[in-house]
Amino acid sequence: MSRHGTKRYWRIQGYDGLTLIFDRTVGLGQFTEDQMKNLLRALTAKAALDFDEIVGAYAKRGTRIATNHLVVHREFAYPTLNCGNGPHFAAAIVDETGKIKRHPQLR
Repeated sequence: MSRHGTKRYWRIQGYDGLTLIFDRTVGLGQFTEDQMKNLLRALTAKAALDFDEIVGAYAKRGTRIATNHLVVHREFAYPTLNCGNGPHFAAAIVDETGKIKRHPQLR
């Protein structure tokens, strides 16, 4: 339970264009924000990238082989993380009804 008495969850979704390709909800305490970022990178890599693109995504920035394929973007006001372009994956903190909640402090 959160400090407001409602349970919170991570809702993880993957889209290929407008088509939902992945949808999973897990308890908020099961992943830290950094773990969720890494999970989004892994899901995006599996669904969207070939081996060379994955190597480039982990290469040192500014090098010849570096790419931005696995950069995770974070929304400012709401706890939503996004990774990828096509397919792409997002994770948001939601309540029991699926409504996105303002950012709680994550550990």
